[in-house]
Amino acid sequence: MNQMYGFEGEVKSKYSQQMFDLFTEIFNQLPLCHLIKKKVIVMHGGLFSKDDVTLDDIRAIDRNRQPPEEGLMCDLMWSDPQFSHGRSQSKRGVGIQFGPDVTKDFLKKNDLEYVIRSHEVKAEGYEINHDGKCITVFSAPNYCDTMGNKGAFIKIKGNNLNPEFVSYEAVEHPKIKPMAYANSFSLFGLN
Repeated sequence: MNQMYGFEGEVKSKYSQQMFDLFTEIFNQLPLCHLIKKKVIVMHGGLFSKDDVTLDDIRAIDRNRQPPEEGLMCDLMWSDPQFSHGRSQSKRGVGIQFGPDVTKDFLKKNDLEYVIRSHEVKAEGYEINHDGKCITVFSAPNYCDTMGNKGAFIKIKGNNLNPEFVSYEAVEHPKIKPMAYANSFSLFGLN
């Protein structure tokens, strides 16, 4: 992904291969998810291709590696919510799409209130699904300089777990063509 969307090219252009290698090491150490007040789980992608996943199962994942193409780590990075119940194949080719019933069951099993995830552009920077139990928040406004979306973040204050949404517009940045550092061959599956 870093190669396809331009991060690798930009870092190498502005710094060095060594700097990109350091970023890769750091990314491999970042947490896969986070708990807020032991009631809200925050992740990049979404929920799982199998039932009965516990927080202990997530804690047991070997994190110091690149994400595999299947399993819990992959699902945390790649899965997306869907409106219909159950699970379906992901439009991304990895991970799954999960319905409101999957969210409800996961939250109940783990005594959680809701899921916050990212991974999808949303017009207002956020979207609430699954009866308020699955929130998507996307912080990159005007994604890839082409989408025209707002960015957003969530504030959760004190013991109150009610999310407060803050949306914002993109600001002008240095003049450079969109996706200037992307590997165009990767974008079309040619590498």
